[in-house]
Amino acid sequence: MIYSVAIDGPSGSGKSTIADRLAKRLGLVHIDTGAMYRAVTLLALEKGIDPKNEVKVDALLDDCVIELTVEGKVFLNGEDVTTKIRSNEVSDAVSYVSTYKQVREFLVAKQREMSKSLSVVMDGRDIGTVVLPNADVKIYQVASVEKRAERRFKENTEKGLSTSYEDCLNNLKKRDLIDSSRAISPLRPASDSIIIDTSDLSIDEVVSECEKIIAEQLKEKNIK
Repeated sequence: MIYSVAIDGPSGSGKSTIADRLAKRLGLVHIDTGAMYRAVTLLALEKGIDPKNEVKVDALLDDCVIELTVEGKVFLNGEDVTTKIRSNEVSDAVSYVSTYKQVREFLVAKQREMSKSLSVVMDGRDIGTVVLPNADVKIYQVASVEKRAERRFKENTEKGLSTSYEDCLNNLKKRDLIDSSRAISPLRPASDSIIIDTSDLSIDEVVSECEKIIAEQLKEKNIK
């Protein structure tokens, strides 16, 4: 039977890493919605468009083809942009782009379409509240902003991206403010989400906790 798992939480809380691990272990398809917003942001930057210009960003959507592969790669109009979308420039601008109504409608439609025929684990900031409000399992990950900055700094360093801990910390604080206060689909847990604080947990511990939650929820709902 097809089922869906929604994982939400602030930037840097480990959503994508956990969702990817869960997908591999449970045989699900991982849909990284944050990567899709980053791809639109990258397209704007590469076209020389100010990401804060909503009208011009919206105009790019007709020529924006985003593909996510099972291996976790992100393609934008046929180009592998998996690493490019993690740049500091994209990180600094993506929260603006993700507030735009047309951009959100464009990507949400794609995300919902992906979940219709496949069992998925989808991560983002409004999956359980907006994109998949009827998801079979909803998890909301939280962690202190300092811990999230440490993780983001380590991740960027491992990918060879030029950054600093202070840059990561300031970027996350700014994104938290924008994401939680935006008028459209603000960052917040769904009323039926199970909240996990990952601050002091390893990746394996979070994955195990999520697996336990998923198994319990599916059993309760008689989904096999």
